[in-house]
Amino acid sequence: MESIIKDKNFKMVAGSVKPDSKHRVGLSRIDIPDGVTFRVYLNDMGQIVLDPQVTIPSSELWLFENKEALASVQQGLLESAAGGTRKRGAFAKYVKDEA
Repeated sequence: MESIIKDKNFKMVAGSVKPDSKHRVGLSRIDIPDGVTFRVYLNDMGQIVLDPQVTIPSSELWLFENKEALASVQQGLLESAAGGTRKRGAFAKYVKDEA
């Protein structure tokens, strides 16, 4: 199993937090982006790790399963971030008006 701890730089975000009567612990002090869910891990010492997850549409899964296509997209993003793009103008003249 791949290690779920990808960064060992932890910081305490709350002191002594007590679960409510339904054993829930609030995460209101943590900025959690919309759409994030968590996998919950518990070790033998009782430590809990929340591993944030996001879902992708099934129509986009092919990209993550196709290593060559994914590598190509990642390379393109790197090139774009490094300023390796050119403006090509509008492509409107190539669109067929079917209305």
